[in-house]
Amino acid sequence: MKFGTKAIHAGIEPDPSSGAIMTPIFQTSTYVQDAPGVHKGYEYARTQNPTRTVLEKNLAALENGKRAICFSSGLAALDAILKTLNPGDELISTNDLYGGSYRLMNSLYGKYGIKFHFVAMDNMSDLEQTINENTKMIWVETPTNPMLNIVDIKAVCDLVKGKDIQVCVDNTFASPYLQTPLDLGADIVMHSATKYIGGHSDVIHGCVVTNDESFADQLQYIQNAAGAVPGPQDCFLVLRGIKTMHVRVQRSCENAAIIAEFLDAHPKVSKTYYPGFKNHPGHAVAAKQMRMFGGMVSFDLVDGSEKNANAVLSNTHLFSLAESLGGVESLIGHPASMTHASIPREERLKVGLTDSLIRLSIGIEDVDDLKNDLAHALDQI
Repeated sequence: MKFGTKAIHAGIEPDPSSGAIMTPIFQTSTYVQDAPGVHKGYEYARTQNPTRTVLEKNLAALENGKRAICFSSGLAALDAILKTLNPGDELISTNDLYGGSYRLMNSLYGKYGIKFHFVAMDNMSDLEQTINENTKMIWVETPTNPMLNIVDIKAVCDLVKGKDIQVCVDNTFASPYLQTPLDLGADIVMHSATKYIGGHSDVIHGCVVTNDESFADQLQYIQNAAGAVPGPQDCFLVLRGIKTMHVRVQRSCENAAIIAEFLDAHPKVSKTYYPGFKNHPGHAVAAKQMRMFGGMVSFDLVDGSEKNANAVLSNTHLFSLAESLGGVESLIGHPASMTHASIPREERLKVGLTDSLIRLSIGIEDVDDLKNDLAHALDQI
């Protein structure tokens, strides 16, 4: 099956008890057993839920994986992955990544004897020099958040092939419609399904997909033991969102390409970050490993002041000033004070994340209206 068909049908069957075409919301905390240990595959709703089971099968199919495990948020999914590491282990991550991921790694797990390195993974030599005998995992974001750098997933996987090192890709910015890291050699794929997978800004959710049955069993054990599971209504909403993911993401990508060109030509914009530009350092890699170039665009202002950034942020009408991304509506955000505020300023500046950088999540509205909205906001400075 091709992607659009899988999004609607993979792992999903009409409910056998009623014929309902949409998977029901099994809003229950426990399940009646015929005798101790004799049941229909479900015992307690933290451990299993039929709505969640269907979603996990669907997500695994979308990423071309064998197993998917769902969590209450993207950070809960990352937390479960980090729980598979031990004191003394080391993880190498991209140096431009979501602030919440940085916070969880550095502030919480750093005190448990796990060492984290943050390097520019668009340079394989930097990554190669950082790998040592204690390295157990490489954490890849591509495109990165918010600078939209591109990491060559296959090159990273080839670099550690034969070593006892797992490659995990945070595929949130791309979505499985644009990029399937397992096909490129990755061991693990993680999503904040809150974003493009859910797609309607109405649910918090996370998932992990893998082909490694042993690792999947380990994550499922952690899922049950730690309890960061999504509720059945959340799973239902994500399943609903998935059915239109291919058409939503395609439209967002088409709009983003036009918005990026508009910003790049604007006299008050100093630089536009978008991997679809042919002069983007990662353009060739993005063209090779992604179907389209994504719905995210970041840009910086000519004078580089936070005051002018705030003027733009406060004067849009269609672009809503809010955290998150990947919904049908367009969002505008200020990473330095919002999504990446937990990263020290000196570390942000090292990767180009200035106080005037603005991040856009391009929705599926009429693109001319979006251009006019940004033009009005830029006119305020």
